[in-house]
Amino acid sequence: MIDNPDNFPIDTRNAALALIRQYGPDAQVIAMLRAAEFAALGDVGGLAAWDDIIACIEAYDSLGPVGGVVH
Repeated sequence: MIDNPDNFPIDTRNAALALIRQYGPDAQVIAMLRAAEFAALGDVGGLAAWDDIIACIEAYDSLGPVGGVVH
């Protein structure tokens, strides 16, 4: 389910937007790679944080271009 980006904590939104600005359409892939690294280490908290960032990126993607960030 795609959520409204405003429903995520500010840190999650900031991380998602930073990835979108830096990586454009590849932001979600980069976030998935980071999540996989935390999963491989068994870091459940880190994995959960990256899963939230991925969901937030998806939410921003569903809105189209956001705040001048086009990808």
